[in-house]
Amino acid sequence: MPIDYDKLQPVPQRAEPYHIVVTAAHHDDIEFGVAGSVARWIREEGATVTYIIITDGGAGSNEPGITRADLVARRRAEQIEAAARVGVRDLRFLDYPDGCLQASLELRRDITRILRETKPYRVICQDPTTVYVRGQYINHPDHRAAGEATLYAVFPSAETRPIFPELLAEGYEPHKIGELYLNLSLTPTHFQDISDCIELKLSALAAHESQVGAGEDFENGVKKWLLAGHRDGGKRVGVEHAEFFRVMKFDAERASWHEDET
Repeated sequence: MPIDYDKLQPVPQRAEPYHIVVTAAHHDDIEFGVAGSVARWIREEGATVTYIIITDGGAGSNEPGITRADLVARRRAEQIEAAARVGVRDLRFLDYPDGCLQASLELRRDITRILRETKPYRVICQDPTTVYVRGQYINHPDHRAAGEATLYAVFPSAETRPIFPELLAEGYEPHKIGELYLNLSLTPTHFQDISDCIELKLSALAAHESQVGAGEDFENGVKKWLLAGHRDGGKRVGVEHAEFFRVMKFDAERASWHEDET
């Protein structure tokens, strides 16, 4: 079903500082999907942000001769640099094996632990329902598993005392999330204008040289493709560049959003 861009709402700006947790299957997923919005929320709304990178990134290359250990170390360093470029310094690496992620209870518990520790207002994850994208891309199963595990960590696990009692024994009390944002969604409800932060997003993405290349390879490849996509999406909602989300509200502000749930 094509997206009805006329029905999409801008993400409202929050007046007070708040905390965000962003989960992703792989190093670079956040930079491709939401780094422009993250940069804006930090710079303009005083948000603090935690990144959860779920896999070790060790399957992210077909280069002959590269070892998994070397690639894991390189991708971790790239992710730390990419996050710093938009102002994020709290990164959690869960190091699940790349390429065969499952939405297991263990993974859900690991995410729940961080949600209870950091107590975010907003959580962002990959939409687990996305399989085929515009007839050109099969969504990576790790993305879907990461999204599903995060979805159920947000509800019911983070806020329900009897679930994962071992977390209570570790001192992590239940916490209710205010908002859930799904990225790479085929059914977005909101857009974020990232025009003022597009260069920060591109700088963060460029840190992932093992994945996107460098110099002319990056400029004429991934950068050109990504800019075209953000410009096209932005034009459809009346801004220069945009990122898109399906938003769920769990707090008292829900009624003011007039969200179309159909």
